Amino acid sequence: MARRPEADAPPKKQAGPRINEEIRAAKVLLIDENGEKQGVMPLAAALDAAREASMDLVEVSAGQETPVVKILDYGKLRFEERKKKAAARKKQKSSELKEIKIRPNIDTHDYEVKARAIARFFEEGDKVKITLRFRGREMAHQHLGMELLEKVKKDFEETAKVELEPKLEGKQMTMVLAPR
Repeated sequence: MARRPEADAPPKKQAGPRINEEIRAAKVLLIDENGEKQGVMPLAAALDAAREASMDLVEVSAGQETPVVKILDYGKLRFEERKKKAAARKKQKSSELKEIKIRPNIDTHDYEVKARAIARFFEEGDKVKITLRFRGREMAHQHLGMELLEKVKKDFEETAKVELEPKLEGKQMTMVLAPR
């Protein structure tokens, strides 16, 4: 006979603070809806005070012998917490890794265009991976590629730091720069 999984599972612990009848302490330190301390009282009296105010009794600090409870609107509290989390997530800027591909025999104007793109990426706070691809006989002149990457490093030494030194991987040489 198959068992139902929920029958064996322990009761799920609610995320967040305990509210109203979930509070287990006999005596609590009550803070009313105006933020004023009402003192230590039995849980039943605190619940009655919360019901009179048509609000919830929320356990703010559970770690003490007499937990601190506050009379407030729990739905509103949860809404504001979600709003704060969303705002914090929105403000958080993750730096991306942008890639610039160049060849060892790049022309000066083409190099300047790529350099402007790199500078723009640094202004946006992104890291830049510079990939220098060798083709055919260019592999015999790897020193040209290294010189080009050294030039890039020198051009951006004030605005960026080298996160990954130039290294050869197969037919391409890569270097990663991060904004300062």
